[in-house]
Amino acid sequence: MDKPKATPKDFFLWAGAMLALYAGVVAFIALIFDYINYTFPNSLNYYGDPYASAAYEMAALIVLAPVFLILMRAIRRDIARDSSRQDIWVRRWALYLTVFVAGATIVIDLITLIYTFLSGEDLTARFLLKVLVVLLVAGAGFLHFYSDIKGYWVREPQKAKMVNWGVAVVVIATIISGFFIIGTPGDARGYRLDEQKVSDLQTIQWQLVNFWQQKEVLPASLTELNDPISGFILPVDPETGEPYRYERTSNSSFRLCATFNAEDRYIEPTYSRPVTAIPEGEKYGGDTWEHTAGEVCFDRTIDPERYPPYRLTR
Repeated sequence: MDKPKATPKDFFLWAGAMLALYAGVVAFIALIFDYINYTFPNSLNYYGDPYASAAYEMAALIVLAPVFLILMRAIRRDIARDSSRQDIWVRRWALYLTVFVAGATIVIDLITLIYTFLSGEDLTARFLLKVLVVLLVAGAGFLHFYSDIKGYWVREPQKAKMVNWGVAVVVIATIISGFFIIGTPGDARGYRLDEQKVSDLQTIQWQLVNFWQQKEVLPASLTELNDPISGFILPVDPETGEPYRYERTSNSSFRLCATFNAEDRYIEPTYSRPVTAIPEGEKYGGDTWEHTAGEVCFDRTIDPERYPPYRLTR
């Protein structure tokens, strides 16, 4: 009996399903890793906004998971109508390749775990959870597609449907969990606005230091910083359109204030300092912009030794 031939439809159904599967699994694991990184932060690393990467991974899952399930459903319908479609080469290659990749991932994951243990490194909860996630995902993929090679899902179509629904529930639960762990899209917008406010304050701060170096006095109001020749235009609060609050506290010290949506979550708790970024009496010399929600003021004092007036440098 001649072997059945793969049609263009077969090829693109399987190619599309496998691409959606691999990309979706990568997005799923990366999303779980983001949750783990946020829940168990590494104090040795600067911690960025977790929503920046998680948003893309969520979007990928929302699109890829249904695409994969729909394509696999179409494939199984074709096999149910014509059992010879089980033996086409594209199906065999797709299944065996996926089982191989899943098996290799399990082996590499276990090697990484054992190597980390034998080398005496600290097996933190963060690391162990990541190893467990990869092991569970790869293991589930290996068992599912190995069963498919053996024809289990063809013999048990109802169980195949249950697996499809189970995958859908896991993906939906993972995405929804992200809103509780790292925040909603509204939270993300608030954090981005806060980042822009900090950036604006940093710009204003530098302009104030430059103004002081030129004139050896701070401006009475921020509008004096506007300079049509250099092209500097005073930034305003991107949320309200109002100017940032400024107060000249002495000839060489000042206070900048802004209203923030949330507490700064981009700095590790290990490095947290009081909201007043520079303690009273300390000279200006660094950028510390930790803040809570609401109006926060940053006091700065210019150090004339580090930022001498321009007349002394000529």
